[in-house]
This record gives sequence, C-alpha cells and structure tokens, in this order.
Amino acid sequence: MRFLKNIVFLQLISLCLITLPSLAADYPNKTVTILAPVSAGGGLDLVARTVADRLTKSLGQSFIVDNQSGGGGAIASQKAARAVPDGYTLMLAYVGTHGTNPAVRKLPYDAIKDFSPIAMVGGTPNVLAIYSGLPIKNLKEFIQYAKDNPSKMNYGSAGLGTLTHLSMEQLKQQASFESTHVPYRGIAPAFTDILGGQTISMMPGLAAALPHIKSGKVRPIAVTGLKRHALIPDVPTFKELGFDGFEGVQWYGVAGPANLPPAIITLLNTEINNAIQSPEMKERLSSEAIQPMPMSPDQFGQYIKDDIARWSKIAKARNIQLD
Repeated sequence: MRFLKNIVFLQLISLCLITLPSLAADYPNKTVTILAPVSAGGGLDLVARTVADRLTKSLGQSFIVDNQSGGGGAIASQKAARAVPDGYTLMLAYVGTHGTNPAVRKLPYDAIKDFSPIAMVGGTPNVLAIYSGLPIKNLKEFIQYAKDNPSKMNYGSAGLGTLTHLSMEQLKQQASFESTHVPYRGIAPAFTDILGGQTISMMPGLAAALPHIKSGKVRPIAVTGLKRHALIPDVPTFKELGFDGFEGVQWYGVAGPANLPPAIITLLNTEINNAIQSPEMKERLSSEAIQPMPMSPDQFGQYIKDDIARWSKIAKARNIQLD
C-alpha cells in the first residue's frame, strides 16, 4: 500500500513539473484584467495603465485596467483576493492597500496571506513641505520652531491613516514635538490650505508637491527614501539629517490572488522588471516622480511585510486605529 501511495505521489509531482512550464508557455491566451483601486485619472491609474500597455506589447495579449474605487482600495483588493488564481485577474497594489491600511484598519482581506506578490514597479518619496511664509530653511529650524511654538503647529494630510498622516506622526515621535493633525479628503484640498497659510506643514508625495515647490509656494526641507531624488537634488533625506527609519515611500506594484502558479509569477516579474528599466517607461513614470524599484517576487513580498510592520508600529505608538 505504501509503495502504491509513493507511486501516486511521484506521478502527481511529475504532472506538476509538466503543467507549470506549459502554463508559462500558454499564458496569457486571453485578456488579462488589472484592477486599479482608484477612479480613472491620477498617479495610481497612470501606473496601472502604463504597466498594462507594456505587458500588452511584450506578451502579445490584451492587458486592460478595471477601475474599482471605494473603501480606500478595499473593494478592488477583496475582488483580487477572491479571483481565480490563474493569472487573468491581477491588481495594482500600492502603499495604501498593502501598507498603511492594514496598519490602521480592519480589512476584508489579508494583505499578505490573500495575495501573490508579483513585481514592484516603483516609488516616489514623501517630502516634508512647509508654508513658504515661515522663516524656516531646514529641518533643524523646523523642529526648533515646533518646540518653541506648539500652539501654532499644525499639518495637513490626505486623510486619516494615509501615508501623509503616518509619515508626519513618525517625525513627531522621533523629533519629540507636537503638531495638530488636520485631515482632508484628498491631497488637493490639503494643498489649498497650506498655500494660503491655514496649515503650516505637510508630508505629501513628491509628484503632488512638485508644482508648488517649483512655484516657490511651499518649501521642501527633507525627503523620505534611501537617497536624494533627482527632481529635487538639493533636498536631503531624513537619514542624512540624522533620522533613521524614513525609508517609506509611495510605492506601486503588481499582485495577484494567493496560490498563483509560480511559472506565471516568474513570467510577469521578468516582463515587468524589463519594462520598468526601459527608457520609455522610465520617462512615463517620471511624470509622477516615480523611480523604478525592480525586485524579485520574494523581495517584493518581504517589502510588503516590512512596510505593514513599519506603519503598524507607528500607528500603535501614536494610537491611530480607525475602526
């Protein structure tokens, strides 16, 4: 009996070894849908459509974007998590769906267990920007001003629990100053108030901040990430200024439902990594200040775990829980 079981087991292994390469060879043979957890328009949608266009060209099959907004990305994420793991339903995961939201909310999906990480696309840093009417030129002066004027300190964000909220709370914790949080429904109204001086600081993504930095209406004094950004080369990173742990960025990647066949993951990872390093795609991503971040599927999966852990630690320390 044991001998027969061993034979059946070996036959199953052999079948898997035959099936996985054939999946890669046959995939894709019909339209692939990439779920974007936002409405059409904006940076995340641009990334999704850029990836879809490149995969359509490189794999010779249509990759289309399906915008599924709502629930802070939960609707698209839940739909992707429940999809058949055959590679024909993917999603554009990002720091909200697979970073900050899992840290501050109870979600109808598990950002780690319910997904197969496929490929990181890239990220854009957050920049500490201040109202240009303040006599502050650098981070040291900003922190001293905050400590000297606690009643005047406030900052805007794109909403409770967002990266723009948690990033500033991280700085408040490390630099030991207080500042009142003023949450908005999106980054655009938050900028309206900082440009008018109603709020004095914020930590938006660089792409959103760049037009206002160029106009001189806000002053950038530090950026997140491991190195300075080419678009604002004179602005130092937090690490340069003595603050560790500010590696978090507004990142974007491609994921599928759990148990996606390894052959399909490998194929898509290879194609996306090749694409994001091409001059054409680098140029398109640069409009959103996104720097390519090629990774293996395992590296991307670990990045997601680390990002959730980073923001969960901040949320717990600052008592931020939205449910």
